[in-house]
Order: sequence, then C-alpha cells, then structure tokens
Amino acid sequence: MKRREFLHWSLSAAALALAPTVSAKPEAIGKVVKTEAEWRKLLTPQQFHVLREEGTEWAGTSPLNKEYRKGTYACVGCDLVLYSSAAKFDSGTGWPSFYECLPGCLEYESDPKRFTTRMSYTEMHCARCGGHHGHVFNDGPKPTGWRYCSNGVVLKFLPA
Repeated sequence: MKRREFLHWSLSAAALALAPTVSAKPEAIGKVVKTEAEWRKLLTPQQFHVLREEGTEWAGTSPLNKEYRKGTYACVGCDLVLYSSAAKFDSGTGWPSFYECLPGCLEYESDPKRFTTRMSYTEMHCARCGGHHGHVFNDGPKPTGWRYCSNGVVLKFLPA
C-alpha cells in the first residue's frame, strides 16, 4: 500500500470514528421498508435520486437555504424529524446546514464513493428509512463543531 493511500484510509477511519454517535435503538424509531416501486411513487425523481441512490442536489438550489422561521426539518421519505431550526446556520456551502441533529435520528458511515478527494466524508442516513441526507463534517460552529450538510430536496420544513 502506498503511503498516500495509507494516510487517506487512516484519515477516513479517524473521521468515521470521530463522527457523532447515535445511541437510540432502531426499534425505538421503527424502520420503514418500501420497494423501489413504492419509493418511486412516493418521491419526485430528484428526491428519489438523492434519498435512494445517494445523489446530491446542486448547491444553492434548495429553497430551504433561505428558510429562517422556527420549526423542524423532517425526512421527506418517512417524516422522521431530523433537525430543529434552532441548530440551522448559514455555512456558505449552498446546502442547508445544522450544527446538531436530534438524538437517534441519523446513522453514519464512511462514504467510499468520495475517496477520490483529499477530504474524507461521513455519510448521513435517516435512521427510520435509511435514506441518504448528505454528509457530516467536523468544521462546524460552536457548540458542537459539527456541520450536518443536508440535501434540502429530501427535507420537509414543518413550521412551529
């Protein structure tokens, strides 16, 4: 193994180990399982691409970037509430960003598709339906230092 590959894999493993941990048990949330046909019927083509095929929406295209009302943000696939508007901040990335999620709502894994860059990625998935929501990074603001960078197309804003 080349030194660069070793460093890359080591940094990726460290990023995954440092990612926020989820302590809620899956049975507490309840899993949603659907066939591909059921997901396609429920979601728009863009939502399906992001949520089920782990795609990414174009930066700056989500209306939720400009959403500043009080409320919560839920998964469009299963309605599990993921974030509070109190944790939302403007990261300057073009995607809705939060410094924390609600406990037990997300699951994490290292994103093997992104190993072509120097930065390692930790992928976020809804704990109920398994849908892809984006990535979490350790360059966020206080108090957590985390940046949950979410695809707005797979979030549903619920005003307070």
